[in-house]
Amino acid sequence: MARHEIRIVGGIWKRSKLPVADRPGLRPTPDRVRETLFNWLGQDLTGWRCIDVFAGTGVLGFEAASRGAQDVLLVEQDPILVTQLKATQTKLQAGAVRVHRGDGIAMLKQLAPASMDAAFLDPPFDSDLLEGALRAAAVALKPVGCVYMEAPSTWSNEQLAPFGLTVFRHLKAGAAHAHLLKRIRSRNA
Repeated sequence: MARHEIRIVGGIWKRSKLPVADRPGLRPTPDRVRETLFNWLGQDLTGWRCIDVFAGTGVLGFEAASRGAQDVLLVEQDPILVTQLKATQTKLQAGAVRVHRGDGIAMLKQLAPASMDAAFLDPPFDSDLLEGALRAAAVALKPVGCVYMEAPSTWSNEQLAPFGLTVFRHLKAGAAHAHLLKRIRSRNA
C-alpha cells in the first residue's frame, strides 16, 4: 500500500484504499484502532445515522457506511480534503454518504436533538475543539448512541461528566487515546 493511502478494514468496501493528502493536522485513524472501534460498535451498523465531525480522509465515516450505516455526514473545512472526500464518495458509489464543507461543531449544533447513533470526533491534536464538539455531540446523540473520540491524552469520567458522557471503552495506540463514550444513565432510567 502506498504511503499516502489508508484502507477500509471491513464491510462492503473492505480493502478499498482512500487517499491521504499531506495536510496540516491530518492524522487518519490507524487500521488497528478502527478495527477495534468497529468491534466495540458491532460490525453491522445497518440503519445507523452517523456524523464524522472533522472528517479529514473520511475513513471513519466511510468505514461506518461500509458496514451498513444508512446516513453518514462527513464534515470538513479544508477545501482540498472536501474535494478528495467527494471523489472517494463517487468512486465507492457511496449513496449513504453526504459531504459537507464547513465547521463540524456548527453542523453538530444544527442537527436535531437525539438524532445520531454515532458521532466521530477526531480533531487535530493541537486544536481546542474537543470540548465544544463533545457538548454539541451529546445533544445530537440518541439515548443509546455513542461518541468516538480521539485525543492526545486520556479523558476521565470526571472530565466527561459535564457533557453527560462516560467512558465505555478506551484504547491507547501510539500518541492517540481512543475513547468510546456513552451517555451517563440517570438513576431513574
